[in-house]
Amino acid sequence: MDFEKEIARRRTFGIISHPDAGKTTLTEKLLLFGGAIQEAGAVKSNKIKKSATSDFMEIERQRGISVATSVLAFNYNNQKINILDTPGHKDFAEDTFRTLTAVDSVIVVIDVAKGVEEQTEKLVEVCRMRNIPMIVFINKLDREGKDAFDLLDEVEQKLGLTVTPLSFPIGMGYDFKGIYNIYEKNINLFSGQSKKKIEDVIAFEDLSNPELEKITGETAANELRDNLELVDGVYPEFDKEAYLSGALQPVFFGSALNNFGVRELLDCFVQIAPAPRPKMAEQRLVQPDEKDFSGFVFKIHANMDPKHRDRLAFIKIVSGTFERNTPYLHVRHGKKLKFSSPNAFFAEKKEIVDISFPGDIVGLHDTGNFKIGDTLTSGEELHYKGIPSFSPEHFRYINNADPMKAKQLNKGIDQLMDEGVAQLFTLEMNGRKVIGTVGALQYEVIQYRLEHEYGAKCTYENFPVHKACWVDSEEPDNEEFKEFKRVKQKYLATDKQGQLVFLADSIFSLQMTQQKYPSVKLRFTSEKES
Repeated sequence: MDFEKEIARRRTFGIISHPDAGKTTLTEKLLLFGGAIQEAGAVKSNKIKKSATSDFMEIERQRGISVATSVLAFNYNNQKINILDTPGHKDFAEDTFRTLTAVDSVIVVIDVAKGVEEQTEKLVEVCRMRNIPMIVFINKLDREGKDAFDLLDEVEQKLGLTVTPLSFPIGMGYDFKGIYNIYEKNINLFSGQSKKKIEDVIAFEDLSNPELEKITGETAANELRDNLELVDGVYPEFDKEAYLSGALQPVFFGSALNNFGVRELLDCFVQIAPAPRPKMAEQRLVQPDEKDFSGFVFKIHANMDPKHRDRLAFIKIVSGTFERNTPYLHVRHGKKLKFSSPNAFFAEKKEIVDISFPGDIVGLHDTGNFKIGDTLTSGEELHYKGIPSFSPEHFRYINNADPMKAKQLNKGIDQLMDEGVAQLFTLEMNGRKVIGTVGALQYEVIQYRLEHEYGAKCTYENFPVHKACWVDSEEPDNEEFKEFKRVKQKYLATDKQGQLVFLADSIFSLQMTQQKYPSVKLRFTSEKES
């Protein structure tokens, strides 16, 4: 097996969007076209017992939303595709931000009726900062929605992107006739009947051909010609290099629920999306084709299988090959570990793999050795950058509701915090535990998972805190720092790593503290800026 060829045929990407734009449905349909599943599960419908392949946590099946990033792999046209389906809900944005450190490109899903929404703006901003190549998929064309050109303008203005349509709708909503594929020069007609079978595609090079009227009707044919003339005049021609550098974003239209426009997206994606890219470590830039293995943990998931209490660390392979039963250096611990059953994923279905290549995501069974951001290498001491914990915005005391299950509760909290679901702070004054989250919905998820996965019950009490700030003091022995600790002891806590944290109760208190104790540095992420 040629190492370079294996790297070149990998495509690792994330799918991001606002909740309800159809992201998980699109993931399902990509799997369907890739032949990885025989039938797609309706994400929304609770009547159908078959649920989406990528929503494997019980709470996701009940609520019809994704709350954890899931990893899915399949082969298509001789390419190995790795999809990371991310949560759209803003309360789980932190999981999504971390996942974006592990992808080489991104598909942004936008709802035709709602247009660009707030969560999409935030996520696209992160992709732009990192120059991640993006393809935009405008979804739900079978519903009434905004005009195609208005949507393209909105994407350009709100998301700050430079777009070029590679497909264009023929009509919309009730008048939706199909899609003209600009990239492949063909027409895909929409019958609206089937959600399972793949529609007929008619090759159509010359749009002035009167055959077009027979296929779509006179009004639609004329409208399509006018629209495509406008597309030619207004939007730049597609340039693969500009797309790969993050300067140009191709746009596709379709309806994921109806399998429509998905094949065009996948075929084009496989041709233009980047193979695994180099990644910056604190020490140097690491190239995927280096012979020595390196990779980093971007996600930890406890209880992938509740029957077996297993905990998996998800590793993105950056360089070299990862081989089963080979010892690798855990850089933070400075010790070698080997893994007898590394897993590749198909949602919750896992299979053991002997060898994995750059771009692949591997799940390693973990007994508590890993935390998010850890690096594994063949021996070199590398630290990959940019997987911080954000300052939480919601804080609650956590109480044990069943004294007989204290051990289970502590174990559950410990493991869920390692996943990065939330952050645990222990108050210095009385040892009470406070959970901080980015969004309020996470409390529900924690409570649900503690009960169903660990058999422990908890209750919450409000804890009025405005912001958590990690504390750095240039001179921990100086008088000012001692004074700060004495005056603010009621608001001081330690995080899971033992770092000192100041829990400011208001923005005013935060500003006053910064003015009064200038030598005490307060940070809003747990990572020190390098």
